Amino acid sequence: MSKQAVFTMKLEPELREEFMAEAEASHRPASQIVREMMRQFVQTQRESREYEAFLQRKVDNARISMRAGEGLTNEEVEAQFAARRAQVTKKG
Repeated sequence: MSKQAVFTMKLEPELREEFMAEAEASHRPASQIVREMMRQFVQTQRESREYEAFLQRKVDNARISMRAGEGLTNEEVEAQFAARRAQVTKKG
């Protein structure tokens, strides 16, 4: 991957000193560490957006299902699970 872009940022001198010391202690260039952190941030953000979209699709589908009369009420779900719990309790 070509390294043609320059990224300039402002930060506290103490943070820079601590970061540079830790980079040196890990025997890695500071720029490599920053690139890794940036890649991780990008990946985390993408995964977060994908998960949010997944959840939104699930909610939208559930709402469509409920409007179509295909869903169960909370009371129906509670009754079904109460019956399942009773069965498990009997077996135990």
